[in-house]
Amino acid sequence: MFFRISNLVVHYNKVAALRGISLQLEQGDIVTLIGANGAGKSTTLRTISGLSRPTSGEIWFEGERIDGVPAERLVGRGIAHVPEGRRVFPDLTVLENLHTGAYLRKDKDRIARDLDEVYAYFPRLAERRQQLAKTLSGGEQQMLAMGRALMSRPKLLLLDEPSLGLSPVMVKEIARIVMAINERGVPVILVEQNAEVALRLARYGYVLETGTVALEGPASELHEHDHVRAAYLGGH
Repeated sequence: MFFRISNLVVHYNKVAALRGISLQLEQGDIVTLIGANGAGKSTTLRTISGLSRPTSGEIWFEGERIDGVPAERLVGRGIAHVPEGRRVFPDLTVLENLHTGAYLRKDKDRIARDLDEVYAYFPRLAERRQQLAKTLSGGEQQMLAMGRALMSRPKLLLLDEPSLGLSPVMVKEIARIVMAINERGVPVILVEQNAEVALRLARYGYVLETGTVALEGPASELHEHDHVRAAYLGGH
């Protein structure tokens, strides 16, 4: 198994944020986590990327156990996390932000090629490469955050609410890019409150409720599940 979580428990100040969740991801897949605010979706990603420490449970990546490994070492192992909120460096240019994504890399000859690839995914970033990040629109900043993660040449991409606060046109654009990235062979764990988008992008989905996996299954089946439709798809 390329990636799996077993019985993961995480506490914040003695309050359980995750209560024994298990999930898995095959090489090349997109898996989504959907659920209400506070369900544990972001905590799951933060724990995978080493930003939060688990109380118990196991995380396995490429055959090695990684729970408790520091975040900077996990970046070096190939786990890239795009957190919620488009956290770019506001006073650096687009190009400088992208280069920060490659700071651990030693293969300098490949960095220029990967930069060209990021610009192919995100042509607007190429047009704005010398602009300060703080002058970009919200959608452009989301593109920059994703592009910076790609500059680390990830083996696993964690995306936390990439469509949050964006216009419907930009949501479609981000969804198209996520699919294109995955089609190039990068597996994705997608946290997304827009369940319609998430379940159309993913192969498999997990519904988190109060820190537990309430439902799981192929994304197409979850999309038709009565509870999911009532709770997360507006009954559509």
